[in-house]
Amino acid sequence: MNNLKSIEFWAALSIIIATVLLMAAVFLHWIRLSSSLGPFRLNHWMVWIGTLYVAFAVPIIAISKRRYPRKFLSLVRIHVFGNLAAFLLISLHFANQISRPPGSYPDLGTGLALYVVMTLLTATGFVQRFNLAPKIKPQTNRFVHISLAVSFYLIIVVHIMQGIGIL
Repeated sequence: MNNLKSIEFWAALSIIIATVLLMAAVFLHWIRLSSSLGPFRLNHWMVWIGTLYVAFAVPIIAISKRRYPRKFLSLVRIHVFGNLAAFLLISLHFANQISRPPGSYPDLGTGLALYVVMTLLTATGFVQRFNLAPKIKPQTNRFVHISLAVSFYLIIVVHIMQGIGIL
């Protein structure tokens, strides 16, 4: 079956397009995510939900794929769509951060590195899942994807430590 004709491909691509459009709307201040929801702003809740999902679901799904090979395809779909939803939430937070006025502009540092790694993770996962670069060996793409995941975990720890004032 051609992946470009699958409903799964078009659903995943739709989430990516929606992410880009929503980021633009946040950046242009058409959508505001700075309202408080309890002790934190909405955009922080969104990034924490997205990050916690990736941080915990990815290893659980990776282990489950090996442990329950019959459920492999279902687990891959959960991985793809769950991570795309997490990427959407994280992207909206990032757009909100970079759209802040100069007087309250954040220090991007690890946040920018984290977003770049997350974007590359999403891109390599998308290419790998839908075989969009058949000339690239699957092992190469998988190696890059997993290496980016390890980078994500390392950078998120540093980013959190900076955020709470340890570093």
